[in-house]
Amino acid sequence: MFDEKTSVGTEDKSLSTPYLIPGAIIIAGVLIAGAVIYSNFPRLPQGATLLKGSEDAGNIKAVAGDLADDDPFLGNPEAPVTMVEFSDFQCPFCRKLWRDTLPHIKEKYVKKGLVRFVYRDFPLNSIHPGAEPAALAGECADEEGKFWAMHDKIFEEQEKGGQGTVEFGAFDLKKWAREIGLDGLRFDSCLDSRKYAAEVEGDLKAGQSAGITGTPGTFVNGRLIQGAVPFSQFEAIIEEELKKVK
Repeated sequence: MFDEKTSVGTEDKSLSTPYLIPGAIIIAGVLIAGAVIYSNFPRLPQGATLLKGSEDAGNIKAVAGDLADDDPFLGNPEAPVTMVEFSDFQCPFCRKLWRDTLPHIKEKYVKKGLVRFVYRDFPLNSIHPGAEPAALAGECADEEGKFWAMHDKIFEEQEKGGQGTVEFGAFDLKKWAREIGLDGLRFDSCLDSRKYAAEVEGDLKAGQSAGITGTPGTFVNGRLIQGAVPFSQFEAIIEEELKKVK
C-alpha cells in the first residue's frame, strides 16, 4: 500500500511571501486529488498470496487466447472451457483452492469433459523458499507420468502441518516422491540438477505477462479469477462460458 508522506516547512513567511497562501492551496489540492485516486485504486481480494513488492491489482487484465502451454492438465484436451491455474505449492491459499474448490470442479466439469484444468508454476520465491523446489519436483514427477500424484502429495503433507505456510524442503520432497512410487534415484538426480528450472521460470514469466501478481490466479477461458474463491464463483463463470458454445 502507499505510504507516502508530504512534509511542508513550518517557518512563518506569511508576512514576507505573498505566494505562500496560493501555494498552500495548490498543495492541498494535489493531496486531495491523490487521496481520491488512492481510494479508487483496485485491490486484490482476500484469499490470495501477494507477490512481495506488488501492492495492488491495477495492472491485472483479462487475457484472451490459450495460456495452457504444454503443462500438465486434467480432463478432455478438447474441452470447451480451459482453466489455467498459476499456483505456488507452498501458498496456503493455493492449498485452500486445492482442498475446497478443485474437487467440485473436477466432479462437475472435468470428469464430464467440459473443463480442461491446467496447472502452471508461479513460485513466490521471496516469501516461500519451498515453492521453487516443489515446482521442480512436480516437473520431475511429470517425467514419470505422476505429476498429479505429486501435486496432491505436496498439498496433502502440508495439510498435516496445520494452517498457514508450512515449511518443507528437498529432503521432504524426495521422501514424498518415493511414497508415491517414483524412481528415487531418478527423481533425486532430476531435482538436484534443477533440470526444469527454465520450464518453471517460463511459467512464472508467462503469468507475470498475463497480469498475475499473486497466487492462486486462475484463468477461465482467459477471464482471471484471483484468489482462493468459493466454487460458486468459478461455477458461475464456467456456466457463462459453456453457454457461449451451446
